[in-house]
Amino acid sequence: MGWVLIFFLLGVFGGAATVFVAFAEKRRRLNQQRREHEKQIKWVNESKIWISNREKELEQSAAELTTQEAEFQGRVVKYQELQEENGILKRDLQNIDVNLRKLRLDCRLQEQKQNEIDQRTGDLGSRYLKDNIKWIGSSLSANNYAACKKRLLEVIERCRGIGYEVSAEEEASLLADLKAEFEKNVRAALEREEQARIKAQIREEQRLQREVDSELKRLERERAAIQAALEKALAEAEDKHSEEIERLRARLAEAEERSRRAISQAQLTKAGHVYVLSNIGSFGERVFKIGMTRRLEPRDRVRELGDASVPFPFDVHMMLSCEDAPSLENALHRSLHKDRVNRVNPRKEFFRADIETIRQLVEENRGQVDYVANAEALEYRQSIEMSNEDAEYIEDVYASLDEEEEAIEEDV
Repeated sequence: MGWVLIFFLLGVFGGAATVFVAFAEKRRRLNQQRREHEKQIKWVNESKIWISNREKELEQSAAELTTQEAEFQGRVVKYQELQEENGILKRDLQNIDVNLRKLRLDCRLQEQKQNEIDQRTGDLGSRYLKDNIKWIGSSLSANNYAACKKRLLEVIERCRGIGYEVSAEEEASLLADLKAEFEKNVRAALEREEQARIKAQIREEQRLQREVDSELKRLERERAAIQAALEKALAEAEDKHSEEIERLRARLAEAEERSRRAISQAQLTKAGHVYVLSNIGSFGERVFKIGMTRRLEPRDRVRELGDASVPFPFDVHMMLSCEDAPSLENALHRSLHKDRVNRVNPRKEFFRADIETIRQLVEENRGQVDYVANAEALEYRQSIEMSNEDAEYIEDVYASLDEEEEAIEEDV
C-alpha cells in the first residue's frame, strides 16, 4: 500500500509537473501569439495609414485625371468641326492667294512708279547740279575760291540726299575743274589789275599834261600881250624910262612867275579822294583808317595799303572825291582827335569810332554822302572757314604764277 501511495503520489506529482510544463509551454505560445498578434495589429494599423495615404493620393490622381480628361475632351475636335474648319481654311487660303497676287501686281506697279520717280529725281538732280556748277563758275573770282568750293560740296551733298548719286570720281573731277577755273580767274584778275594800273597812270599823266598845257598857253598869251605893250611903250618913250615901262616890266616878270607857279600847282593839285577804310581781320571791329590820295584810281591806294603790311585787304566804307582833299582829311582828323588809336603819334590815321559818326562829320564838312558800305571782310571770314588743304592749294597757285612772271621777266 505504501508503494502504491508512493507511486500514486509520484504519478500525481508527475502529472502535475507534466500539466505545469504543458501549461507553461502553452502560456509561452500564447505570449508569443499575443506578441505576433500585436505586431499584426501594428502592421494592420500602419497598413491602414498607408492605405489612407494611398487613397488620398489616388483621389488626387483621380481628380487630376478627371481635370486632364475634361481638358482633353475640351480639345477634342469633332470630325464635322474639322471639316467645317478645313473649308474655312481653304477659303482663307484662296483669299490669301488672291490678295498675294494683288500685292504682287501692286508691287510691280509701285516698282514702275518708283523707277519713274528715280528717273525724274536723276533728271532733276542732274539739272540742279549743272545749274549750280554753272552759277558757281560764273560767280567764281580770284578771292572766293573757298566759298565756291564749299557751295559746290553742299550742292553735291544735297544731290546725294535726294537720291541722285554723285560718284567720288565725278566729285574729284568737279573740284579739279573748279581749281582750273580759279587759276584762270587769278591770271585774268592779275592781268586786269596791271592793265587798269597802266591805263590809270596814262590817264593821270594826260590829264596833268592837258592842265599844264592849257595854263601855259593862257600865261603865254598874257606874257605876249605884256611884251608887246612893253615894246610899244619903249618905242614911244624913245629909250626913256617911265613909270609905264617899269609897270609893264613888273607885270611881265609877274606873268612869268605865275607861269612857273602854275606848272608847280598843276603838278601839286589839292584835288583827290578821302577814304574811310576798315580791316576787321587785322584791327578788329570799329577801327577805321581815314586818309587821302591824289591818285586818279584811288582804289589802287587801298590795294597798296592791304598788300603786305596787314594780313587782310581793307574794306572801303567811303570814297569821297573833292577839290580840297587835304582840308577834308584834316577836318575829320581834328574832329576825331580824341578817338585816335595811337595818341602818341598823331600822324597815324586810325580811329576807334562808329561809321555813323564819321558819316555825320563828312556831311558837316562836305555835304551829302552818297553811300556808306558795310564791312564785308571776305578774305578774313573765308580764312576762318577755310581748310588747311584749300589754303595750301591757293598758295601753290599764286606761287606758280609768280614763277611764271619771273620767267617772263627774265626772257624780256
